[in-house]
Amino acid sequence: MASFTRAQPTRNVDWKKVNVLVYTKNGKGYVHDNIPNVVKAIQKLGQEKGFKVDVTDDPTAFTEKNLQQYTFLMFPSTNNDVFDTDEQRVAFRRYIEAGGGFVGLHSVTGTERNWKWFKTMVGGTFLWHASFQPFKVKVIDKDHPTVQGLPEVWERADECYFAKELYPGIKVVMAHDLSSLDKKEEEKIKSASAPFADYYPAVWYQHFDGGNIWITTLGHDKKSYEDPVFIKHILQGMHFVASQSKKVDFTKAYATAKDTPLP
Repeated sequence: MASFTRAQPTRNVDWKKVNVLVYTKNGKGYVHDNIPNVVKAIQKLGQEKGFKVDVTDDPTAFTEKNLQQYTFLMFPSTNNDVFDTDEQRVAFRRYIEAGGGFVGLHSVTGTERNWKWFKTMVGGTFLWHASFQPFKVKVIDKDHPTVQGLPEVWERADECYFAKELYPGIKVVMAHDLSSLDKKEEEKIKSASAPFADYYPAVWYQHFDGGNIWITTLGHDKKSYEDPVFIKHILQGMHFVASQSKKVDFTKAYATAKDTPLP
């Protein structure tokens, strides 16, 4: 599932032309306390780089008319059902089909767990995570622009996420080193990580259904969003998606329902 081919060259990004929507709504269930910290960090980056940041937890923002202004959407640690209606889901899907970008952080794989298309776009759906602890994350695609300047073996305290329904189209750039996790949960880790062995996807990207997607499962601790290395990690993911995304063109969108079959 990992990509060992050289990544496409990343175009320069004129941040002053970038417009980002940070969507913070959560469905019923666990809500991460890191979300306000993410928002603050992205707003600070916007001030430093010159891009525009809109923040909302209102699902009525998901209309074609509104979404067409955004370079990419960011879902920071969202969880469970985050839309109120299927019309909103269709608008989101058509935005991706129109060439929009998507950046998902940490528990984003736990979002819209009953919507097959969304789970495929994200790359999988949440299964389980090991307890919060120090462990190692390894760069496995050293050529990819989103890992430049990051430690090749990144030792950090976080949650190691596992997924089910993994989509084979994702291109993995960083992986959890499972051997560095606490042995107390070894059996659960072995079961959750199958059929992977020593390493498990942690960070990936894909060009999916017209859109450009970047996901990191890292970032549980709200203190991470004050860590310059972690902020660099997120910024490089944002830069990659922005560099791949062109002006949104809804004439390329085709879905008429949330479950319209993929072409």
